[in-house]
Amino acid sequence: MTIRAAVLFRDHFGDPTGAVVARAPGRVNLIGEHTDYNDGFVLPTTIDRHVEVVVRRRSDRKVRIAAADLGEHRDLDLDQPIDYSNSGWLPYVMGVVHELVQRGRIHFGVEVVFRGTVPRGAGLSSSAALEVATALALDTVFNLWLNPIDMARLCRDVEHRYAGVRCGIMDQFASRLGRSDHALLIDCRNLDARHVPMPLDGHRFVIVDSGVRRELAESDYNQRRTECEEAVTFLHGMDASITSLRDLTPDTLARHKERLPPDLFARCRHVVSENHRVLEACERLANGDLPAFGRLMKASHLSLRNDFEVSHPALDRLVEEAHRVDGVLGSRLTGAGFGGCTVNLVAETSLSDFERQLEPLVDDWSARSIVVGTPEQARVTEVIT
Repeated sequence: MTIRAAVLFRDHFGDPTGAVVARAPGRVNLIGEHTDYNDGFVLPTTIDRHVEVVVRRRSDRKVRIAAADLGEHRDLDLDQPIDYSNSGWLPYVMGVVHELVQRGRIHFGVEVVFRGTVPRGAGLSSSAALEVATALALDTVFNLWLNPIDMARLCRDVEHRYAGVRCGIMDQFASRLGRSDHALLIDCRNLDARHVPMPLDGHRFVIVDSGVRRELAESDYNQRRTECEEAVTFLHGMDASITSLRDLTPDTLARHKERLPPDLFARCRHVVSENHRVLEACERLANGDLPAFGRLMKASHLSLRNDFEVSHPALDRLVEEAHRVDGVLGSRLTGAGFGGCTVNLVAETSLSDFERQLEPLVDDWSARSIVVGTPEQARVTEVIT
């Protein structure tokens, strides 16, 4: 891959000497949806799909970017205003560059080529992978020595400021700190994280892409976050110890049920129950109790569908059909919802039956299903000399 990356860079910008190649994986969230921006718990794992970025420093303040997969190019200037609206991939690459310039960490332009295997718009964090790979390459090119958590925060800030998506930190954190063959339990309040072994014992996680695309900034994602903030404001007025939905317990929520608007109560109920599911799921997975883990996945999907209302008919149908297959222990939507993918825990002996059951529901099964193998890990793969 790195030899091909060098050739790819040469095709766009000539001699690749001095370029740095970095790659970062997408992620699938096994359980813990819409909890990250509520200071809660999440349990993602990286997948065996990635974004690769090649970066070389310039001596001026020009930025030249080539999106190899799309055949698109942009030539920019650090001293000129940049329009990030309706600009596809630009905020995720140039946003990282621009943010580092704003923070006084870099002062020169760059040449960038990128490509990836993470499906775009599928809820598998292609944008976070692009941000993290770009940040990793820039970190090496400019000797920034960013620690992994600071890099994840930087990339999360890029998503907020340049892409207009008020996401939590899970995607960037998982892409940067994920480890092969482990899930990553993240406490999104204090950013403590623990790698959790995944003894799958003859089972695989299978991702199925519904083919329904959504742009988070244009969907109800930001609205759900606003509703959670409204609930916190409402509850804080009655109990000053509640500063985020992480602070709610089932008993506390029950006491305030009659005072909360029904939709806000439902949003709270999802976050409270999902946090408990994540912690239990982490324990079950580490101990190899896969049937219990699968039951928690099922409960998570129902909560996302009924209480948080972020599912989609195509996702519900995929989950329903998955559960008709013997050997499927659990299925749920993954990512923000409103489209994208499901994640399924499937016995290896049932993979063929699973494919036969779900293939009629998606166009081009081979392009829309991922049997997660050995997950990727973010890293710099080469410095071209």
